[in-house]
Amino acid sequence: MPADVLDDLARAASGNFPVLAGVLGLMVGSFLNVVIHRVPREFDREYAEGCRAFLDEKEPPPGRRWGWIGTLFAPPSHCPKCQARLRARENIPVVSWLVLRGRCAHCSAPVSARYPVVEILTALLSAWTASALGWGAPGVAALVLVWFLIALSFIDADTTLLPNQLTHPLLWIGLLLNLRATFVPLEEAVLGAAAGYVALWSVYRLHKVVTGRDGMGYGDFNLLAAIGAWLGWKMLLPVVLLSSLAGALAGIALWALRRRGIDVPIPFGPYLAVAGLLALLHGPILLRILGEAASSAAGAR
Repeated sequence: MPADVLDDLARAASGNFPVLAGVLGLMVGSFLNVVIHRVPREFDREYAEGCRAFLDEKEPPPGRRWGWIGTLFAPPSHCPKCQARLRARENIPVVSWLVLRGRCAHCSAPVSARYPVVEILTALLSAWTASALGWGAPGVAALVLVWFLIALSFIDADTTLLPNQLTHPLLWIGLLLNLRATFVPLEEAVLGAAAGYVALWSVYRLHKVVTGRDGMGYGDFNLLAAIGAWLGWKMLLPVVLLSSLAGALAGIALWALRRRGIDVPIPFGPYLAVAGLLALLHGPILLRILGEAASSAAGAR
C-alpha cells in the first residue's frame, strides 16, 4: 500500500480515534460479558474436579482442549436458561437487549441489565481513554488495560475472586509493552510490579497477625502488581490511596445502610481498577496533587 495512503488512514484514525474506540468498545463489551460469566465458572469447574481427584486419589480428568481460553469461544453464545443458541440479530450490543425488552427471544426468560451496562460502560471508558491519550501506541495499548480492568472488576464484584487467568497476562503484557517504554521505562515497570505485590502482601500479613483473619486475597496483590507493571512504581501510592479511600467510603456506606455486616469482606478489585484507570489517564495530575499535599504537610510542621 502506498505511503501516502497509509498516512491518510493514520490521520483519519487519529482524528476519529475516540469515536472508533467507542464503537469498538461496544463490541468488546459484548465479549467481556462472556468473560465475566464464563471465567469464574470454568475456575469453579477446574477446582471441583481437582478436589474430587484429590479425594479419590486419582489423576484429575483431562482438561478441555484449549483450557479456560477455549470456554470463551465454545459453546457459542446461548441462553443460560433454555440453552438456545443466539442468532446474530439477537447478539447486537445494547440494541438486541432493547429490542427484546430484556428477555430471551426463545423462552422469554429475563436477561440481566448487566449486559447492556457492561457494553455501554466499555464504550464510554474506551472513548474517554482514546480522547485522553490520543492516537498512538500508548492510546491503543491503554484500551487493552481498560478492558481487562472492567472484566476483573465485575468478576470480583460477583465472586470476590480476581482470577490469575486474567491478572497474570495483564502483568506480563504491561512489562512487555514497557520494553520500549510505552508508558514508563522498563526499570520502573519491574519495580512497580514487585512493589505493587509486596505492598498489599505486607498489609495482608500485618492484618493477619493483628486480627487472625484474612483482610484481602492474593488476587488483589496480583492486580496491583499488574497496574505497577503498566504504570510504574511512582503511580502505586496514588492508586493505593485512592482505592483505599473509595473502599473505606463504600464499606461505611453499605454498613450504614445495613446492606453488609461490618465483618463481611468487600471486593477490593473494583476500587483498585478505578484508581488504576484514573492513574492511567490523569497520573501527572495525581502526582502533582500528592506532591503539593506533602509539601503543605511538611511546611505546617
